[in-house]
Amino acid sequence: MRATKLTIAALAVVAGLSLTACQNEDVAADPEPAASATSASGDDTEQGEGHEQDQDQEGTDAGTGSNEDGKVADCRTDELEVTASDVTIEGDTVGTVAVEFANGGGRDCTLTGYAGVDLKTNAGQLSAERTGEEAPSVVLKDGKSVWFAVTYPVNDSGGSGVRVTGLVVTPPNETKSVTLDWPGGSSLPVTDGSGTPVKVGPIGSAGQGD
Repeated sequence: MRATKLTIAALAVVAGLSLTACQNEDVAADPEPAASATSASGDDTEQGEGHEQDQDQEGTDAGTGSNEDGKVADCRTDELEVTASDVTIEGDTVGTVAVEFANGGGRDCTLTGYAGVDLKTNAGQLSAERTGEEAPSVVLKDGKSVWFAVTYPVNDSGGSGVRVTGLVVTPPNETKSVTLDWPGGSSLPVTDGSGTPVKVGPIGSAGQGD
């Protein structure tokens, strides 16, 4: 009986050693798949980085239509419909003409500061002076309008004065002008230079469309 127990114990030890050996063989075989998995992971990382670079390039290409500073581009003369109307209140000694810029360019654009304004007269061209008011940038949406004011002295002297024959308007930051009929008083008073000059207000000084 004792011999039988010893034999069973011996078999158990042998079986345990065999199992341990098998487990050791399995562990020894594992590093190769693990190394392969690491290599595959590395390939995925490189591919991911390459994809991110491609995405960055795509983003850059998509943004090439914007200005370098990211701002909306200036309005061009050819994109604007320019009109003028007399908005003088009866009895005022200073007349007012409102000049409208309507954006028909198919895109939003920016108007900054003062437009150039010149009056054509029978005595030569007269440039309007700036009022000196703050001149912020105005983003003019496609299809919308903005106005600015031109003020001038009303000729109530009874004389013929200086006859105005036209209005020349140049949008801010542009060199191309638009010539319009003068809608205001037909003449300006003759002065020695000490009278009220023709003045132009900044963009938006006579209202802005929604």
